Amino acid sequence: MRCRALLAALAATTLAACAAPPAAAPAAPAASAAPGTVALRLLAINDFHGYLKPPPGGFRMPDPADPARTLTVPAGGAETLASAVRELAAGHPHHVFVAAGDLVGASPLLSALFHDEPTVESLSAMGLAFSAVGNHEFDDGADELLRLQRGGCHPLDGCRGPKPFAGAGFQYLAASTVVRKTGQTLLPPYAVRRFDGVPVAFVGLTLKATPQIVMPAGVAGLEFRDEAESVNALVPELQRQGVHAIVVLLHEGGEAGGGRDGCDDLRGAITRIVPRLDRAVSVVVSGHTHRAYVCRLDGRLVTSGDRYGTLVTAIDLELDRASGRVQRADAHNVVVDPARFAPDAAQTALLAAYERVAAPLAKRIVGTIAGSLTREADSAGESTLGRVVADAQLEATRAVGAQAALTNPGGLRSPILKTGDGRVRYEEVFEAQPFGNRLVTLTISGAQLAALLEQQFHGQAPRVLQVSRGLRYEWDASRPAGQRLLPGSLTLEGRRIEPAQRLRITVNSYLADGGDRFSVLRDGEDRVYGLPDADALAQYLAAHPGLQPPRDTRIQRRD
Repeated sequence: MRCRALLAALAATTLAACAAPPAAAPAAPAASAAPGTVALRLLAINDFHGYLKPPPGGFRMPDPADPARTLTVPAGGAETLASAVRELAAGHPHHVFVAAGDLVGASPLLSALFHDEPTVESLSAMGLAFSAVGNHEFDDGADELLRLQRGGCHPLDGCRGPKPFAGAGFQYLAASTVVRKTGQTLLPPYAVRRFDGVPVAFVGLTLKATPQIVMPAGVAGLEFRDEAESVNALVPELQRQGVHAIVVLLHEGGEAGGGRDGCDDLRGAITRIVPRLDRAVSVVVSGHTHRAYVCRLDGRLVTSGDRYGTLVTAIDLELDRASGRVQRADAHNVVVDPARFAPDAAQTALLAAYERVAAPLAKRIVGTIAGSLTREADSAGESTLGRVVADAQLEATRAVGAQAALTNPGGLRSPILKTGDGRVRYEEVFEAQPFGNRLVTLTISGAQLAALLEQQFHGQAPRVLQVSRGLRYEWDASRPAGQRLLPGSLTLEGRRIEPAQRLRITVNSYLADGGDRFSVLRDGEDRVYGLPDADALAQYLAAHPGLQPPRDTRIQRRD
């Protein structure tokens, strides 16, 4: 059931029973609670990223027989996830399905072809109630996020799916994301649901660093405030409403060892946020880092469920009837195992309907390769796939004067592996470059290019840009940041690049707007926008049948 008017209500509105999960299969015995308490089960996911089909890598976990080894087990997929949610809710009269953001964005082709509408429909059908807004929800801007929430056809591509898009049956929450013009949150900051009379607040948060990791145009006019301060400011308001149990859905996280329910050496941003939260917060469902853990941090339960729907976090709470507070909180991560959870028929039908529409484009053969194009970087930071993508972008923009191309390694999400006769389908190209960025050719100076390359080494780990054929340089890892590019080593087609030289460089639109903190590119002049990056790669493969993975050295590293 969709409660559209209610879901659009202001932050303080109590949301009641807007997206109840599908009818529970008779599986688990009825949940019991101590006298004077209410038992509540939360089922949580994070970083689904449109993986309607099981991710190729499954879920990696320590081998129970030998913890030093890692096992990869099949997991995930909307058909299995829906059944897992239904069965894990069975026997729990009070339950709610929630998420910690990045439900969409960087999605496989089946979802991305339809602007992630299939994912929103799939999760709505599973009974998802609330989700934080992740950074990837802003990949196509705030207006597109609001369209996914409210429904309607895409403003450029119209209605492509098998039926009109009605919008999300769940509510996105964004307590820390503020529209500068109005000072109001972009979406409701929280929602309250009552369980046998005991109110529980769900507060959604996007990580403060969102503007540094998404395309700047996607967050224009928005302010991303401190996560802990945003929650703490809401606590008095909630308590005035009689709410004393608060669950935070936070798109920020950390990493830890010890397996899917472990918490060995927890580290990362989450460790700096949780201790600053008001004591009224008892549970934090986290995400963003694509890790699995169940932790106790500063007296709170903190969880994360890996990525791509491979795990569901089952969180069991006891709510004290007298005080309304969380009296007990426990959790464990459940593998979304296709051998345990049978496919959900409604999800199977939904995916089949979209696959019929998507098939002509997704299965189209775009070219052939003689060897796999892998993402693994060598010691200098180059990968085979990176070289090919940069070459494709240069070739696609020669006509507008491009002399070289650079692409960010974070934009290369999947390898293109040679199988059989080496034929490559469009869906494989898209999985390698799933962000939908357009090519931008712009002019910078030789000095700016050198400064751009130095920006690769600011931070804890280098982010080495992949470069096209003909562009070469050397860097020295032993030199201090800002001085690692070896003087005189930067050349184009064998000629030294001079500081005052004007160069036409092609990058993707994410980088052109200063993404990944490559701020030099914001000053690029005479911009010409081109085709989507995945289409450039598809055209390149078509023009070079039997493509050999390039082995030439473009970047050299000294230590």
